[in-house]
Amino acid sequence: MTTYREIFGIREFRALFVARLFAMAGVVLSSLALGTVMYHETESPFLTAISLFGGPLVQLVTARYLLASSDLLRPRTAMIVMASVSTSTAALQTLPGLSWWMRFLILAGGYVVMGATSGTVIALLADIVPKEAFVLARATMNITVGGMQIIGNGVGAVLLAVVSPSWLFTIAALVGTASGLMSRLGLDDRPARAVGKVVERSRRVNGELLSSPVTRPLFLMMWVPNGLVVGCEALFIPYAREHAGYLLAAGAVGMLAGDIAVGRFVPEALRDRLVMPLRVLLAVPFLAFPFTPPVPLAAALVGLSAFGFSASLPLQERLVGHTSEDVRGQAFGLSGTGLMVGQALGAMAAGGLAQLFGGTRPVGWAMATMAVLSLLVTASLRSGLRRSAGRRRPSPAPAPS
Repeated sequence: MTTYREIFGIREFRALFVARLFAMAGVVLSSLALGTVMYHETESPFLTAISLFGGPLVQLVTARYLLASSDLLRPRTAMIVMASVSTSTAALQTLPGLSWWMRFLILAGGYVVMGATSGTVIALLADIVPKEAFVLARATMNITVGGMQIIGNGVGAVLLAVVSPSWLFTIAALVGTASGLMSRLGLDDRPARAVGKVVERSRRVNGELLSSPVTRPLFLMMWVPNGLVVGCEALFIPYAREHAGYLLAAGAVGMLAGDIAVGRFVPEALRDRLVMPLRVLLAVPFLAFPFTPPVPLAAALVGLSAFGFSASLPLQERLVGHTSEDVRGQAFGLSGTGLMVGQALGAMAAGGLAQLFGGTRPVGWAMATMAVLSLLVTASLRSGLRRSAGRRRPSPAPAPS
């Protein structure tokens, strides 16, 4: 099996890892700051959930017309653009006197760019590492997500006790700048993967990927069960208030543990068989939240649930095997966009349920409802997933437009 030493021996992988480390630190701090500001100013679980997970709805619209940019732009250029936009939006959130709808406009502006370039990082990762090292490399990149959620939410929760959220936005802007510099200095300037007209190609390739009986169930399994459970996470601030950062950090610990265990120590054949059990594990712990467990027990349940997010690793491995190289950026962009949109819709649904009833206990019931829906969707997709199991057959590449 591929080892960590082997993938970190690749110069560009090291640079990409560090760039994503800085980028995720900025995302986590900005998200915690924005959610805190929104709840303090509006006292609305619904608006708080949307501020945390609603931005991808903008990304969905952008992806329909601009997602091919993930293959049509030079990868390093796309990375620098993403870092620059992340820095700018975090800096704008520090402006005094912003209303809640102005904060949403700033958030939306960033997601327009993210929607156009969302497949760049994973497609670039597939270019940098050997094929047999992709899953471990992807799991290692996920460490940047889990690690920064642990550190960012933990440190952010401590900082919010003594400083205003504006300080978190300022730190996020600084680390976003560092991400752009690392991309510029550490990554080779590769050519674009494809040529063509961005709008026409975006729409055509999206249609081919979503109409395929092989790739469509993969996308749905990556998007829907995950999104419904993230709806539970969107209620952490109303559930635990000032202790929400610890629940978010616990979720990051569980996700990190799952990525390490499944990505490094589980063989490919077993990874494939674990997709369904891991998706079940993702939802089941939230069935206990109607009983309002105290924060330490709630954190343990959240960590157990988050281990199930590692099902994305074998699902993405299948997606690599069933897509051709010159559409891979768009395929992963579509995967990431749908995932984030599913999370946004899950957050909206969970926030709406909690808003409808109000109080702490109904928040727990809203979480349990979302978990049950996740289990039902997982069961319904089981037969469709069989089409992508076994021998990999990449889909033919579309003609340039």
